[in-house]
Amino acid sequence: MQDRKPCNYGEYLKLDTLLSSQEPESLKAGKMAHDEMLFIIIHQTYELWFKQVLFELDSIREIFSETPLPTSRLQTVVSRFERINEILKVLVDQIRIIETMTPLDFMDFRDFLVPASGFQSVQFKLLEARLGLKASFRSEMERTFILSRLKPEERATVEAAEKEISLFEHVDQWLSRLPFTQSGNFDFWKDYEHAVNTMLAGDESIIQGNKTLDEGRKKMELEILGLTRKSFTSLLNPVAFAEAQAAGLIKLSQKAMQSAVFIHLFRDLPMLQLPYKILSLMTDVDETLTAWRHRHAIMAHRLIGTKIGTGGSSGHDYLKRTTERNRVFIDLFNIATFLLPKSKIPALPASILKTLDFEYDHGKT
Repeated sequence: MQDRKPCNYGEYLKLDTLLSSQEPESLKAGKMAHDEMLFIIIHQTYELWFKQVLFELDSIREIFSETPLPTSRLQTVVSRFERINEILKVLVDQIRIIETMTPLDFMDFRDFLVPASGFQSVQFKLLEARLGLKASFRSEMERTFILSRLKPEERATVEAAEKEISLFEHVDQWLSRLPFTQSGNFDFWKDYEHAVNTMLAGDESIIQGNKTLDEGRKKMELEILGLTRKSFTSLLNPVAFAEAQAAGLIKLSQKAMQSAVFIHLFRDLPMLQLPYKILSLMTDVDETLTAWRHRHAIMAHRLIGTKIGTGGSSGHDYLKRTTERNRVFIDLFNIATFLLPKSKIPALPASILKTLDFEYDHGKT
């Protein structure tokens, strides 16, 4: 350590390289478009944040690859998910800075960028792949369009990433190993199904006996109740679940989906508090990414109207369509469908409660 060269701020951060990496195309063409500097810096900043998110995601995936996953590592997962979510919020907020640029300001240099496009961000494609948004989840047209915009070596990098086990797949495997729903003669899902049927029968009785409803309204509410019953069946019945998966309505495996529901129902028990927090943070990731995609689409509409994007896409219209379609953890949002009022949640046996609770405080002094 004594022979170590003193650390210099500028050298440590490679500021000579970093601050000389903005080369406006408009300047090369002879006249600097003022707002192109902002445009470059914003997108370079995005790429730096993508790098940090990938760094955090890779560490989380590494932890989830451990079988069994040590309980002591769950807080680390929580902390890193929290960091990712804070970064994603910054990405959303950065759009406000871009929007200080008017459409006319953008037109000053936009044509110089063709055919460059955000579709060519390899890091963002890696981020999507590592989260779990792989080629199989995209339409054939979208998949072909995206890959065609990449250089051969970039395409190879993205395709290799899609062959790796994603965070979604790691979490599915982790949830599938949850051991608390069955013990001896106890089967939580049989008790849960009974509680669901009792609840839905009560709801049907209320609808049938509601004298304020005319026949048309009553029929509509009974049809909605039928759809609710069908949703619960899809969770509990393997055949119905497989049909829902085949239709693209569910991505998680049945065991993983059931475990996620169980964790939400008993989230207050100590052993399930961190798993619940992890699922909640994954939901936050999906929500914030969706918000970013939506804000990006609105920003594109504001700057280019209905023009074709610089990369050849339909611009705002394409971005708007992919906002909902490219959600990775939508199954975690759908868990709310399967939750019961606390008063109707089946009780757990004492042996399972003992496992899920802390035992070091026996109430003695």
